[in-house]
Amino acid sequence: MLPWKRVIRPLAALLLAAGVTLPTAAGAHAAGAPGSGWNDWSCKPSAAHPRPVVLVHGTFGNSVDNWLGLAPYLKHRGYCLFSLDYGQLPGVPFFHGLGPIEESAEQLDAFVDEVLAATGADETDLVGHSQGGMMPRHYLKFLGGAGEVNALVGIAPSNHGTTLGGLTRLLPYFPGAEDLLSETTPALADQVTGSDFLTRLNEGGDTVPGVRYTVIATRYDEVVTPYRSAYLAGPNVRNVLLQDLCPLDLSEHLAIGLFDRIAFHEVANALDPAHAEPTTCSSVFD
Repeated sequence: MLPWKRVIRPLAALLLAAGVTLPTAAGAHAAGAPGSGWNDWSCKPSAAHPRPVVLVHGTFGNSVDNWLGLAPYLKHRGYCLFSLDYGQLPGVPFFHGLGPIEESAEQLDAFVDEVLAATGADETDLVGHSQGGMMPRHYLKFLGGAGEVNALVGIAPSNHGTTLGGLTRLLPYFPGAEDLLSETTPALADQVTGSDFLTRLNEGGDTVPGVRYTVIATRYDEVVTPYRSAYLAGPNVRNVLLQDLCPLDLSEHLAIGLFDRIAFHEVANALDPAHAEPTTCSSVFD
């Protein structure tokens, strides 16, 4: 790949994030309000889908904008859906998932307790994008989440960190850069390959007993790099490469979570494996 293309791809991703996030932020409360598709606290899971689904946004995301595509898709299929905001920093509106990931996991723990109490369910399923697909693993491993969660579906999750195409390897050459990153945006520092947080999270194995794991990755991921770092190893794990399902799918890190219906179809399969249908390029029309 030519050097300028290495710059253009991440820039395009940032522009896409701005284009999706900023215009919808003003309507955040309306979009997530009861009756709109999710965060309806009167919703009771059906016999067909007995577990509520908690949607966990990614870094710089929020409980509404990250799910304007997937939430209606799953709601149409009869799921009770809930989403939370986590990792907020003081004075930073809309863009969340930036605080220390251990604290974010505690927020998720409390939110799941609220969902289970409201719905009367014994367990929930979690679907997360980017950090939101990795952070719940701390909750599962260290906060007792394995007793409350049936399945974790990660969409381009940062399970083993990221080099951001090698850029993180340059941090040691800039004195103070790593400390600044940790102090101002702890979640970003936590997601750098080899961080103390990721070392603790992954030592002793990627998974915990009793939970089903699905990872949906894209070879065009320019945020979680290399893309295979999203994969998990262990029992009850299914790692899926989007391009193995549809070679024509060019989705990168943001698109796979925001509007890729082929990825959405695979999420639905992971939530209900007993009724899974093959995911192909034509799944975009489902």
